[in-house]
This record gives sequence, C-alpha cells and structure tokens, in this order.
Amino acid sequence: MSNIEIKNLTFGYNNQGTLLFNHANLNIDATWKLGLIGRNGRGKTTLLKILQDQLEYRGEIIHQLHFNYFPQTIADKTQLTFYALQEISDAEQWQIERELNLLGVDPDILWRSFDSLSGGEQTKVMLALLFIDENNFPLIDEPTNHLDINGRQQVAEYLQKKHQGFIVVSHDRHFVDQVSDHIMSIEKNKILLYQGNFATYEAEKKLSDDFERDQNEKLKKDIGRLKQSAAEKSKWSFSKEGEKWGNPNEPGSKVAGKGAIGARAARVMKRSKNIEHRMENEITDKESLLKNIEYIDPLAMDFQPTHHQRLLTVKNLQLGYEQDWLFQPISFELERGQRLAIIGPNGAGKSSIIQVLLNQFTGSVTGNVDQPQNLKISYVRQNYEDNRGTLTDFAENNHLNREDFLNNLHKLGMERNVFDNKIEEMSMGQRKKVELAESLSQPAELYIWDEPLNYLDIFNQEQLEKLILSVQPTMLIVEHDQEFISKVTTEQVVLRRD
Repeated sequence: MSNIEIKNLTFGYNNQGTLLFNHANLNIDATWKLGLIGRNGRGKTTLLKILQDQLEYRGEIIHQLHFNYFPQTIADKTQLTFYALQEISDAEQWQIERELNLLGVDPDILWRSFDSLSGGEQTKVMLALLFIDENNFPLIDEPTNHLDINGRQQVAEYLQKKHQGFIVVSHDRHFVDQVSDHIMSIEKNKILLYQGNFATYEAEKKLSDDFERDQNEKLKKDIGRLKQSAAEKSKWSFSKEGEKWGNPNEPGSKVAGKGAIGARAARVMKRSKNIEHRMENEITDKESLLKNIEYIDPLAMDFQPTHHQRLLTVKNLQLGYEQDWLFQPISFELERGQRLAIIGPNGAGKSSIIQVLLNQFTGSVTGNVDQPQNLKISYVRQNYEDNRGTLTDFAENNHLNREDFLNNLHKLGMERNVFDNKIEEMSMGQRKKVELAESLSQPAELYIWDEPLNYLDIFNQEQLEKLILSVQPTMLIVEHDQEFISKVTTEQVVLRRD
C-alpha cells in the first residue's frame, strides 16, 4: 500500500476565526496503525473528512488509497441487519460472519433488525463490514463510545490482529495504547508524529513539554528584562536632554528659545522611538520562540463533606423487569470520602442502580437501599438532551453560580465565542461539558456520575482525574474507561448477570 503525503494543508471553517490546519505537512505510511489524538475541536474528524475529499482545502494530498469510514450511515435501520449492510457494501454473508466471529459476536445477529441491536452490537457489526475488503484503508472515528469494558477489549484484540494499516480516533487511552504503533497528535500550532503507542507518546511529550517550559521561562525573563531596559533607556534619553538644555525654573539655568526647544523635542522623540523600535524587534524575536504548550487549567468543584460517615448502604439489591433480573444480588457500602465504581457489561443494570438511588427506577426491586435524608447529590446523566437555552438562562434555571459554571466550561475547553449559542445547537462534546460543568458547580455531598467521559478528550479526562484526586469527594461512578477507573476509584462493585 502507498503512503499518504500531505503538503501545505490549510483549512478552516468559515464561521471560525482561526485555521484548524495551516500549511501542515505530513507523510503517513499506510501500513501504520495510527492513533489520532487531540483536544475536542482541533480537527480530528475534519482531517478524516478531508482525506475523503468531503471538504474543500488548500494544499495537496497525494495517495492511491480508497478510504472506508467508520461509522457508516444506515438509511433504514428497521431492516434485518444483513440487508441493512447490503445498502453500503456488496460483502457476502460468509465474509461478514467471519469478521463477526473474530469480534466474538454470534453471527445470528445478522437476522435481527438493526435498530434492535445495542449500541455495542451495532459498533461491532459496522467494524466487521469495515475490514472485509483488505484493499481499503479504514478511517475509524470513535469506535469505543458505545462499548463496555469487555467490548473495548474484544475490539482492541481484533484490531491488533489486523495486518493492514488504519487511522483510529479515540479518547480511550488504554484502547489507543493497545491498538496503535504510531501516534499523530493535533496540537495548538502543529501536528506531531510519534513512533510507538500512546504510552510512548505520553513519555516523549512530557520530556518535550518540560524542556519547552524551561525554555519559555528563560525567554519570558529575557523579555521582561528587555522591556524594563527599553523603559529605562527611554527615560535616560529624556533626562540627558533635560540636563543639556537646563531647567527654566532653576536660577542661572540655560534656557533655549522656542525654536531650539522644538528641535530638542523632536530629537528626543526620534532617539526614544529608535530605542523603542530596537527593543520591540528584540522582544518580538524572543516572543516568536515561545512554544505553544498545551496548558490545562485546573477545574473546581463545590464539594461539601457531610457529617455522615456512611452515605449508602445497599443489601442484597436485585433489579429487573417482570422478575427478569438484570444481575445477581449485590451488597456494598459507600463511606465518606470513598469513590466507588460500578462495573459490568452493557445491559447489566449499572444505570438502573443509579435510578434506584435517585428514586427513578420503574422496574422490580428487591433488597434494601439506605441513605441519609436530604443528601445533596450532584448527578451527571448519560442522556442530557433536555438541556436547552442559553448558558446564562441554564445557570439561572438550575440555581448555579453563573461565574463558577462558565469558568469550568471554559477550563474544559469550550471557547468563549460559543457561550452565546443555545445548548441545543452545540456539538455533543460541548453539550457533555455543559452537563459536567453543571455538576461541578452544584454544592454536593455525593457525586453520581454515569459515564462522564463520553465525548470528552484525553486532556479533559486528565483534568477530572487531577480534580478528583485533589478534592477527594465522595462519588459513585459508572464508566468503561479502565485507565480512569483505576486512577480515581477506591472501591469497585462488579455486576454479574443472573
């Protein structure tokens, strides 16, 4: 397979003031398993669209590949899955079944309607279709969004065994680490390529950033000295001219006529301007060397520790619908300062447990759940499409401190030019940040977060990790990202199907 050569790629959306790519140059080997990472809004999906000639750009992209994109679009999701797939591919049944077996999926799934499949099942079916033709180059955009921990591991092992190259976008660090042999990072002012997986990228990036921070500090000190020197030399120039021409208020002082004073003023101004220009040039030269490092601002949360030692006591809890139990009975306790993760496959009842704690579950319940009365709970939901209106109105309607709410949104990476947009018009990543910033801005004794990392980039995940480890709030978390769970939780409860 050939390479993908990108020359002087320049692109920006019309409604944005800055370019996403500015004369970018890259040479990508088509045999690489390339992990594409970067902050939300940096242009990861845009780059995949550009490769497919879906957007107009300046520059040149040279390759001899045919790209296949994930996720593909199914027009009629009510069809049986096999016939739905025939809309976008002429793959034969045995080929699809072969890939499904490699993904650990029962091929009988082909004879169910596509819209009856879970999000994870739909993901695996579409990935199976993607890799049938080894002559195509796969572009895989966020395959982990609807996969549980086991599903992510199955897909990771599937991609590891593939001999062909691909580009994969994912915010799951563990997943990217498993499937990639090269990393491409879209940063503030450049695109960088690294040989190795995500762990290699992190190590090399840290060394590079540490060095650049040291250089930046030296440059900033130099710039400060130059600015001070410029001011002092300008002041000295004026004072010398004053000494030369005398002070009219002092007896015996030599005072020039009006014409001489005007000429003197002009010379002083010219000398001052020359000094100023020289200093400005030196300062500009220094400032141009400053590196555009990714600074991540710390978040804030309004955690209010309760006087209660124990916030939750769950004994022999079992949930289901019409006696069809979702999981085997579980028991656990949540003490003040603990952070408990509920782990289990999709459909095992993780979110249902949260609904019970919030008195929102409509199915069958056995066992006991005890918690203090009037416990202040802050909840991050999986589904937050009912968040609507302007951010100011949203803060007021939800009794949030507007300044704290907007500050957290900005620190999460939402640009201030988006602040005037209505929430329902924002991207899914931006809407997720609204939901998360709301939770952080609420006074709470217990935080219940249901899949908080969906749509968030790696930098946001690190922000949340640092915040949680610093504040150490009491939390109950449902999440499929193994790296996040291992870093922030103190206890884990594993659900097993009945």
